[in-house]
Amino acid sequence: MTVSKRISNINISSTMKIAQEAKEMLHKGIDVIDLSVGELDYPTPPNVKDAAIKAIDQNFTKYTINSGTIELREAIADKLRKEDYLNYSPSEIIVSNGAKQCVYNAIQSVINDGDEVIFSSPYWVSYPEMVSLAIGKSVIINTNERDNFKISREQLEEAISPRTKLLILCNPSNPTGALYNRNELEKIAEIIEKHNFYVIADEIYEKMIYDDNKFVSFASISEKVKSKTIVVNGLSKSYAMTGWRIGYAAGPQHIIKAMNKIQSHSTSNASSISQAAAVEALLGPQTFIEQMKNDYQKRRDFFFNEINSINGLQCFKPQGAFYLFPNITYFFNKSTNIFRIEHSFDLAMYLLYEAKVAAVPGSSFGSEGYLRMSYTASMEKLGEAAKRIKNALGKLT
Repeated sequence: MTVSKRISNINISSTMKIAQEAKEMLHKGIDVIDLSVGELDYPTPPNVKDAAIKAIDQNFTKYTINSGTIELREAIADKLRKEDYLNYSPSEIIVSNGAKQCVYNAIQSVINDGDEVIFSSPYWVSYPEMVSLAIGKSVIINTNERDNFKISREQLEEAISPRTKLLILCNPSNPTGALYNRNELEKIAEIIEKHNFYVIADEIYEKMIYDDNKFVSFASISEKVKSKTIVVNGLSKSYAMTGWRIGYAAGPQHIIKAMNKIQSHSTSNASSISQAAAVEALLGPQTFIEQMKNDYQKRRDFFFNEINSINGLQCFKPQGAFYLFPNITYFFNKSTNIFRIEHSFDLAMYLLYEAKVAAVPGSSFGSEGYLRMSYTASMEKLGEAAKRIKNALGKLT
């Protein structure tokens, strides 16, 4: 007996594979600096942890409503109204086990066999696999440093066909940190209004915006766009709550109902304790976010300068999220006595074993010739990582 064909056709997350290898090396006592996983090194804020402890003490440990507690959905609605100028009722919101589940449920709710889903490369590693699981077809728009890793209105028009059902827009982008401004979003919105298909606006990194750049939620462009958009967000990145597994989606009620139906037959509700903590995160003091963002901007500036100073590396300066995505093609066809670099995976493994630095190959994101490096490590570790990378790359001839 074998597993189903649709499962055989997908791959495990390469981010997780690299991270697992790094963790196994660390377990063996090897000094690895892990820049592979998009996880903040900050602890969850104390008031949020206290809210979870209080929930446990008050025995808030039973099942909740499948779509999330009314208190949390009201807090999410309040956040969307005040920060993103979006009006949603609690019935238009669902809470899931992380934003990843929201994206998955949304794709499953919208896509029929053979429907086309457009997204740009570099893309988050799970998008094409989720589309494949829905028996859909991925239509990928290639971007690069010359266009700041952003799609144009012309590229989007060219990608559309009679089978187009959905656009996935990750803003700010994982893995590049590219950020669409209002003018760019309005141009994309014109295409949506013209051709009338759905959009998943993956906005999980909305709080990590640097310099004088401003975040604009795609659904806020117009009421017509809002009626076709599923906004996906969560608390993992903004509040250092990755392990709490709280994501949410807001959108047209019939789509949210469909997502609720799927969730009811898969995981059911998100953790009751995590939901209680999430209410406090959204309604409590928000100073933590600004402090954390300012800290990561300093780390971005420092690591960007360090990586760009290494001969052969060329890097786009991210406007959001917390990743660098340097171009590594200079090192292709170079080698040591043991390693030969032909692809980004080769260089990622070379750096893991030679420099003891874990990064993710660009091929995992649909863009060969790049590496993704998270700068959520401490300044000390980032500086050491840059030194190790420089030394290891210097050995390639």
